[in-house]
Amino acid sequence: MRTVYEIDPTHSSVLFSVRHLMVSNVRGSFTSVKGSVAYDPADPASTTVTATIDASTIHTHDEKRDEHLRSAEFLDVAKFPTLEFKSTSVKKTGDTEFEVTGNLSVHGVTKPVTFKVEDVSPEAKDPWGNTRIGAMAKAKLKRSDFGLTWNAPLETGGVLVGDEVKLDFELEFIQAKSAAA
Repeated sequence: MRTVYEIDPTHSSVLFSVRHLMVSNVRGSFTSVKGSVAYDPADPASTTVTATIDASTIHTHDEKRDEHLRSAEFLDVAKFPTLEFKSTSVKKTGDTEFEVTGNLSVHGVTKPVTFKVEDVSPEAKDPWGNTRIGAMAKAKLKRSDFGLTWNAPLETGGVLVGDEVKLDFELEFIQAKSAAA
């Protein structure tokens, strides 16, 4: 039987990094994520994962850059307020490791993305009687695949913003009150 867990946004983080000026990585996060996972340890392939990120919560420690990233030149949050992921397949690759493939929608474009999920924890009870699990998920994607093509050439060659984006999620889940799916 599958158990449903909901993302605990207070104890989860959605991080990303991208090359800047071809010399370093700029890191940032989204501060609002919701979603769930329905998981049956006896049948991992039946697992389903959904996540919704509020695009307006992008945070890179620079308000001017964040405003630019929310603008029509990047995420265009007025037109596309969320980033969404829905799994299409789950494959167990180790004791606490999985590959979760699904459709990621960013900026009005939906493409398949595979997350490498690791360190899936065993269930634990918190002091308030809730059952929790945790996991880390990583993926790489090309922002240009999602129509995020704004850039500026550098006089020394190369571009201002790299195309590859690294995603790094630290997720904590709380078992839903009606936990069977």
